Amino acid sequence: MQVILLERVEKLGQMGQVVNVKAGYARNFLLPKKKALRATKQNLGFFEHKRVEFEANNLKRKSEAEVVAGKMEGAMISLIRQASEMGHLYGSVRSADIVQGLEEVGFKVSRGQVQIDVPIKFLGMHQVRVLLHPEVAINVNVNVAQSEEEAAVQALAKTKADAAPAPIAEAAFAGSDEDVTKKASSDKKKGAAPKKEKAKASTEEIDVQDAPDA
Repeated sequence: MQVILLERVEKLGQMGQVVNVKAGYARNFLLPKKKALRATKQNLGFFEHKRVEFEANNLKRKSEAEVVAGKMEGAMISLIRQASEMGHLYGSVRSADIVQGLEEVGFKVSRGQVQIDVPIKFLGMHQVRVLLHPEVAINVNVNVAQSEEEAAVQALAKTKADAAPAPIAEAAFAGSDEDVTKKASSDKKKGAAPKKEKAKASTEEIDVQDAPDA
């Protein structure tokens, strides 16, 4: 089925593009969510007539999403779960859990905005992508632990790791191999000079001592 996109759809296309999609995907997602219209001659004409309005609305929603993204930057939610001795979760982490966790820290999103790209199956710190707008996405930290105390320890470790300075490259600290070689050669020459002067002084003393009396 051909549809014309009313907004950017990830991995599919940009606003205004006519794309081919499976009929089920169009009927069950794109059309009811008002993300696209059937690419009929009438709808193509309607879109062109309303293009400026669509673009203005999209820009407004994008700006609002960017404001929310700035506030959500670094957000962390805690999920308490049971797990095996190896840290493998007995229960799965669902989009609804992320939605509830974000709501508890002051952010309201829908399940459809939560993108769990990699299933969360173990205890620890994880990142989940939240799509605030077709062109604005942000990662939130998901702290999965067996208790509030364990979650606090993991959160503290995450904070310390984020605050730690980046390691200085060894080459930047010690200089290049060529510089090190030159320095060693220079140090060797500097160290050899005093020995030569000492030997010369010793020879001069012997010559004076062995010289016949005037």
